[in-house]
Amino acid sequence: MKTLSPSLLSADFSKLSEELATVKNAGAQYIHLDIMDGHFVPNITFGAPVLRSIRKVTDLVFDVHLMIENPENYLADFASAGADILNVHFEACTDLGKIIDKIHSLGCKAGVTVKPDTPVEAVASVLDKVDMVLVMTVYPGFSGQKFIPEALNKIPALVKARKERKLNFDIQIDGGVSLSNLRQVLDAGADSIVAGSAVFGAENPGEAVAEFMNIIREYE
Repeated sequence: MKTLSPSLLSADFSKLSEELATVKNAGAQYIHLDIMDGHFVPNITFGAPVLRSIRKVTDLVFDVHLMIENPENYLADFASAGADILNVHFEACTDLGKIIDKIHSLGCKAGVTVKPDTPVEAVASVLDKVDMVLVMTVYPGFSGQKFIPEALNKIPALVKARKERKLNFDIQIDGGVSLSNLRQVLDAGADSIVAGSAVFGAENPGEAVAEFMNIIREYE
């Protein structure tokens, strides 16, 4: 199943409950939660208390993207706050395999993220452990950046490895995805689409989600 994961960072934080209900009712299955610490990336967003609060008002899958240093120190906090998927950056981990094992021990699915300039070969050794590989199509740290189409060139290698090794991880794309380039992303082989400003920055986020889902369903 292909999924849409609207990025909460682009939502109106004065009405998060309403925003979450809108995207769910329109067909989104996940909500993407960008956690930034001001060190691994220059921006700061929110932490586990926000997850814990909004977990009370939605059953959307919490797709948590940890753009933080030393992620192993915070996994338990985010798991207990309601995370369903914990996605860590290859570039932030000293022992990636151990961190993935810890995520699974906490009852969450585990993902690994690569920046646009990190080759997918860097995570080849953990593909049999992860549930998701997130390919960034912008440099992490800020929403609203321009899509980097060259980053999609990583997807065929992931698709090939998944098929040859009989693995089951999803391939997620995050960064600058809009209705204008969505088919390009899906044609490349992506399974899960993160969209922030293209959803919550639209005049009608619900209609934007419906348009995304109409195209995504063509590829199922």
